[in-house]
Amino acid sequence: MADDIDYRILGDDMQIVEIILDPGEGVRAETGAMLYLEGGIEMATGAGGLMSGLKRMVSGENFFITTFENAGSGTAMAAFGAPYPGKIVPIELADHGGAFLCQKDAYLCSAVGVDITVAFTKRLGAGLFGGEGFILQKLTGDGLAFIHAGGTVIEKVLAAGEVLRVDTGCLAGFEESVDYDIGFVGGFTNALFGGEGMFLASMTGPGRIYLQSLPFSRLADRIHSANYAGREEKKGVAGVGGSLLGGILGGDK
Repeated sequence: MADDIDYRILGDDMQIVEIILDPGEGVRAETGAMLYLEGGIEMATGAGGLMSGLKRMVSGENFFITTFENAGSGTAMAAFGAPYPGKIVPIELADHGGAFLCQKDAYLCSAVGVDITVAFTKRLGAGLFGGEGFILQKLTGDGLAFIHAGGTVIEKVLAAGEVLRVDTGCLAGFEESVDYDIGFVGGFTNALFGGEGMFLASMTGPGRIYLQSLPFSRLADRIHSANYAGREEKKGVAGVGGSLLGGILGGDK
């Protein structure tokens, strides 16, 4: 049984979650997520078992995970921060049938007793073309977990048989009862020039899903594109030979 923890979420676009721990209670988090700790809380970093660590590595996450336990005689607080602009979403696993699936970079922290494993998509099409959605993290137990979603978070409840098609990166998490598959967009011009990718995640109810307006992959692509465009502008100023000169002045080898 997972620890029964209290919490509060602070901030707007760059949120943090403060978790209040009674003596003996603990919280687990991705390495690097912790912001600050009050006295009495002890840290212990480990893999949680060799296979668990290897599975996290396969999903692109850290091999190790850190546990923060209140070893003092009174309540103490541990705070964890979101890695990029967005919202922190509390997930009470008991309210979701004891299991919840999320994108591999969405998990932030959880009460000790919540199990974190890797879940592969069930269909070959999803595995081959799912992009961010190919490897998912599965949270199981009866405790509280926190996931992070980029940008604005949209919560939708699908009725039995109701279908919603979503960009694979915009899917932050969903209940295990929701059926997940990948479908081809269709149409030659859509596939080549639509700008939305050739495949969409098809979510079929019943169940609850959480969408994010700014997946990290999209944010990273925009930053990379802006950086590349900036370099091209600098190189073009000198006219003929500007690429070479711009590269030297810009520090390129």
